[in-house]
Amino acid sequence: MIDELLFEGEERMDGAVVALRADLLKVRTGRASPALIEDLRVEAYGVTMPLNQMATIAAPEPRLLTVRPWDAHNIGAIEKAIQKSDLGLTPNNDGRIIRLNIPSLTDERRRDLARLVSRRVEEARVALRNVRRDVLRDLERLQKDGEITEDDLYTTRDRLQKLTDEYVGKVDELGKQKEAEITEV
Repeated sequence: MIDELLFEGEERMDGAVVALRADLLKVRTGRASPALIEDLRVEAYGVTMPLNQMATIAAPEPRLLTVRPWDAHNIGAIEKAIQKSDLGLTPNNDGRIIRLNIPSLTDERRRDLARLVSRRVEEARVALRNVRRDVLRDLERLQKDGEITEDDLYTTRDRLQKLTDEYVGKVDELGKQKEAEITEV
């Protein structure tokens, strides 16, 4: 029972780390990354769908993204979606491929992005603490119901805290890596 609760808590903590990693991929650094635009929503065929379901996205150069639509008729819709996004990118369309030049980041923009990364890392820490709180509540309920002893509760609480500290370390490391990417000129 205790191991099941800890396992479930660890899975949820792992999910928070995976979500943060995916979220940080979308934060623009100075170099091109397909993750920057792959979830961009595009209106086509009367529905809205992610760009990665309509086109091949590649980064052939460090400061260039290319978008090759599978259906050439969607190139206008894709171009419009990129222009509407808050990415600040200007698409260049040659009729078959859209090229996106990734401009260098200004110092002010770097600071803004670093603050954004810090905020996302803190949100992930809060998610980890919420998981810890939920597992602790379940453990206390089990102890109150007489299913586990008080010693089991304290021992498991220590194990849970070590697990939480481990995942907070992972989150902090992801944040440091992303901030280093952003501040790299």
